[in-house]
Amino acid sequence: MTKQKVAVITGSGQGIGKGLAERLAKDGFAIVLSDINETTLSETEREFRDKGVNVTSLVGNVAKLEDQVALVQKAVDTFGSVDVFINNAGIEGPLGPITDVEPEGVDRVLDINVKGVIYGIKAAANQMKGQETGGKIINACSIAGHEGFEMLAPYSASKFAVKGLTHVAAKELAKFKITVNSYCPGIVGTSMWERLDEEMMKFLGTKKGEAFQKYAEGIALGRTQTPEDVANLVSFLASPGSDYITGQNILTDGGMVFN
Repeated sequence: MTKQKVAVITGSGQGIGKGLAERLAKDGFAIVLSDINETTLSETEREFRDKGVNVTSLVGNVAKLEDQVALVQKAVDTFGSVDVFINNAGIEGPLGPITDVEPEGVDRVLDINVKGVIYGIKAAANQMKGQETGGKIINACSIAGHEGFEMLAPYSASKFAVKGLTHVAAKELAKFKITVNSYCPGIVGTSMWERLDEEMMKFLGTKKGEAFQKYAEGIALGRTQTPEDVANLVSFLASPGSDYITGQNILTDGGMVFN
């Protein structure tokens, strides 16, 4: 009997992370959920369990190395391995001109979006190195990791960092049969973009929904993205079909950034 593969997803209590977990559960993975919001996390775990998913969860802050190590250990203790580790957790941070950025906001974005990815890679790779089959590490990048976006200086900087970290980790970990790639979404209709739209109203003088619509008009395929669109790419990156792909930061944006 083939052992069930195990996928760990950070920031999976809601939004894109939850969508990724749902897709990988359908793909046959045992799921380890993690989020900093205990209430949301427990509700999502209960929902998955009610659907018959082999699931467990752990509350954690990705910006703390000890929490990332504990998350990996939870997966191993519960299911025996970590086959896929997804560094999905992230925040958009403060929105505004680069001349207005404050240290507190910059530090928070870099702590979660950059340190969180470094610590997730470290914890997952140290486990995967000892596994005969290696593993797959998948990071959350963004279109803002390919092109800097105005009013989002700390966020853009953090996602360019994720792009570089994906390259570094892929080069270092290939000899252990560990692939490292990232997915780069565009405009996804989640609570994050709702918050961005509201903040842009202050700086651009737009009405509710106008900024979101303005950005959406630049999508070649003519619609904004859903968590399921992102999950389609991540499902492939978590599958054997991606075994010969590593160090890539793959855009899934409907045609916004071309490179």
